[in-house]
Amino acid sequence: MNVIEPDELMKLHSTEIVSARLRKWIRGVRRWLHRYPELSFEEYKTSAYIAKVLESLGIPFQNGIARTGVVAELGDLKGSGPCVALRADMDALPIEEKTGLPFSSLHPGKMHACGHDGHVAMLLGAAAVLKNIRLDGKIRLIFQPAEEGEGGARQMVQEGVLDGVDAIFGGHIDRHFRPGEIAVQPGLICAFTDTFRIEIRGKGGHAAKPHETVDSIVVASLLVMSIQTLVSREVDPAYPTVVTVGSIRGGSASNVIAESAVLEGTIRSTHSDVRRQVTRGLKRMVKSMGDLYGAETAIEMTEGFPPVINDPKASEVAREAAASVVGSGHVAGLKHPSLGGEDFSYFLKKVPGCFVRFGAAKKGLENVPAHSPYFDFDESALPMGSLFLVKVALKALERLERGRF
Repeated sequence: MNVIEPDELMKLHSTEIVSARLRKWIRGVRRWLHRYPELSFEEYKTSAYIAKVLESLGIPFQNGIARTGVVAELGDLKGSGPCVALRADMDALPIEEKTGLPFSSLHPGKMHACGHDGHVAMLLGAAAVLKNIRLDGKIRLIFQPAEEGEGGARQMVQEGVLDGVDAIFGGHIDRHFRPGEIAVQPGLICAFTDTFRIEIRGKGGHAAKPHETVDSIVVASLLVMSIQTLVSREVDPAYPTVVTVGSIRGGSASNVIAESAVLEGTIRSTHSDVRRQVTRGLKRMVKSMGDLYGAETAIEMTEGFPPVINDPKASEVAREAAASVVGSGHVAGLKHPSLGGEDFSYFLKKVPGCFVRFGAAKKGLENVPAHSPYFDFDESALPMGSLFLVKVALKALERLERGRF
């Protein structure tokens, strides 16, 4: 493709922008990445691969940002025009793959079970298109490490990846939407993701003499059941909230009453007042349960990701871009916020932007969730995602240039 004007590109059919050859290339990128998954802040091979691709495209970049992140720029790098950022996360999960795909993970115990391999492929595909377009401003490509729990976005922000950026866009492959659909929703779309660790210390002893002990397993079990009432009886049902105990450890033998037990879990909330209410209630229950049964209790809270809140104007730009890719009839909304977490929220705390969902449900895997050893997605989402990123960046630059953002 020769160098063209942005308005010319908007008139082209999608197959003229993302050719069959480019579609095959994007799919190949995804499959290579899928074979070599790397965990949070360990994405060295992934980072090197991205750098090699960017170099082959003639796009300047910096690597080693937030340890393994890569940032590239296109357009008028010396000018003072607007700058739009596009982000893809790179990390995989500690899961043993069971898909049986011909390009399955070659790293035992590690798998791209959330679609981040697809996100990187989409952004590199967008880069391959954008490098041929005359840009009135800059487009910054952010390949981010450690979205899965580590919060790599926060470190990237601290290292200045948003300096000079006016708006940011990103997205996630989503099995809840069909191929050919893009979901765009202004406002809050993802929750707070706080975690907790509760330690219960009782008095161990022989299983035949419970009267001589304080059974930490019993205290832990009653606490797990009591925690369920935090949401059902103390939170306004208009605000989606979940408290989950995901891990319980205690005891060493069937005939020994355990001296200690540990519970670990997460609080997912969509409103700051509810978040504080649930946290206070959990601490109250932990203390009261210890007092009731004569056990020592302690709770440690860890603050998680902030909520993802899409900017209204950026969402309008994203909706227009999505409609130009899949048609307005295939641009969906979100009925309710997801209680999942997403560290794209750290970017949105600094600059306006929008995070969308790319429909990628795969036939036969409709009920397979993300973070499953059987996770896979419909690869037709890849060129669609690349084209969306191209168009949303161009539309945002145009809006910014006109002062209408």
